[in-house]
Amino acid sequence: MKTFSTGDIAKFCDVNLRTVIRWIEKGDLEGFKLPGRGNNRVTEEAFLTFLHRYNIPIPDELKACEKVNSGRILIVDDEAQIAKAIQRVLRGAGYQTSLAYDGFRAGSQLVKERPALMTLDLSMPGIDGYEVIKFVRSSEGISDTRILVISALDEDRLEEALACGADACLQKPFANSELLAVIEKLLGPSVGLIANG
Repeated sequence: MKTFSTGDIAKFCDVNLRTVIRWIEKGDLEGFKLPGRGNNRVTEEAFLTFLHRYNIPIPDELKACEKVNSGRILIVDDEAQIAKAIQRVLRGAGYQTSLAYDGFRAGSQLVKERPALMTLDLSMPGIDGYEVIKFVRSSEGISDTRILVISALDEDRLEEALACGADACLQKPFANSELLAVIEKLLGPSVGLIANG
């Protein structure tokens, strides 16, 4: 896992070292201390997430890394209990996850975080899952995001999701092993372990 020092980040962002330390202290930038030393380090993924969140241009040296966070999965479901249950399973398998409880938030998080895969409920208030699929497939930069629909709707509605551009569907209720098997098929077997580090 690639990490940067506060000095590296100060150079990338053309700011004072103290500014970077303040970002970490305030929780704007996720950092960690090296064992036995006081130095802060920041993972590449945390730095890219920070840059996206605050609309700071990506340094040229990092543009190749910026395309997709290969071990990150965005979980989109308006039922918080279900979203958190999926999150527990995926984190247990080593994936990095984030949550969105409606289609609008899902769209903005996809653009900021560039996850490799999104799990998506179809029945949501406002922007439903079908509209989210169409948005992803027509948006530059995120159009190749893998989409796994997880829904209690019938087979016809799941077929409709695949026709809109979903990569795979899983009908609720499902076994945790089924969820992990489908994700492994979509992302490859070692991504979760790499993401964990």
